[in-house]
Amino acid sequence: MDALNQTRVTQFVFLRLTDNWVLEILFFMAFSVMYVLTLLGNILIMVTIVFTPRLHIPMYFFLSNLSFIDICHSSVTVPKMLEGLLLERKTISFDNCIAQLFFLHLFACAEIFLLTVMAYDRYVAICVPLHYPNVMDMRVCVQLVFALWLGGTIHSLVQTFLTIRLPYCGPNVIDSYFCDVPPVIKLACTDTYLTGMLIVSNSGTISLFCFLALVTSYMVILVSLRKQSAEGRRKALSTCSAHFMVVALFFGPCIFLYTHPDTNFSSDKVVSVFYTMVTPVLNPLIYTLRNEEVKNAMKRLRQRQVFSMKSCT
Repeated sequence: MDALNQTRVTQFVFLRLTDNWVLEILFFMAFSVMYVLTLLGNILIMVTIVFTPRLHIPMYFFLSNLSFIDICHSSVTVPKMLEGLLLERKTISFDNCIAQLFFLHLFACAEIFLLTVMAYDRYVAICVPLHYPNVMDMRVCVQLVFALWLGGTIHSLVQTFLTIRLPYCGPNVIDSYFCDVPPVIKLACTDTYLTGMLIVSNSGTISLFCFLALVTSYMVILVSLRKQSAEGRRKALSTCSAHFMVVALFFGPCIFLYTHPDTNFSSDKVVSVFYTMVTPVLNPLIYTLRNEEVKNAMKRLRQRQVFSMKSCT
């Protein structure tokens, strides 16, 4: 036991994305721009919704929560990765690694549940519109958001417990740019087959079940649209198609990464970049470019700001 304590890993080392330092500089510049756009785009959506009373309805309440989660989700991994691109040796302490792992799964799982709730919101609004005000009032929306954060916390605690219960006595090189359960437990000094299967039953099952529920809800919505007017179908399809694009971009990588315990981490790094960096920066574009109400609200907010600046001068 003493020998194990003496050799216990105190820090992990991330592998480089590439051995070419020129490419690393280019990656740093590209990823920095994407991260700034993620912050600005999602903050803009949140500010627009908060300061536009007509957007204080369930659909946009959930959208503002999605923007908040996207900011948090990308902030868990991207700053550390950007730091690593500028350093020769890319390290993270054991405690910080576990903290990063915990918050990564918290925000990822919260987003999965939120996207599922948003699909349910669209189902009620389109398929049973007369009952929508009673079924999806703001009290229910707040309860759903609380429930998804609670579910994400429980899921993340399980993943963290599965990771820290294992002994780590070397090696300490993680074939990734952030700490996640699959690459970390690969370094444990014991057989991790059972732990890997528990990861699949936890993360993989949640991702797959929610995705199937989402697909089912959209199939029901598409069938019900036959009874809508042409204008009603156009608006519903515009909203639902934007939402489904976000779902596909987020769930695809999650299902790929967490439905098989024995992973190829080289290919997984590419997929991880996609769902931790690309999806959060695309979400604001998808929802604003395809949503006239949000675009109009942004224009009015900008005009109001310009008018107030002129009044001050």
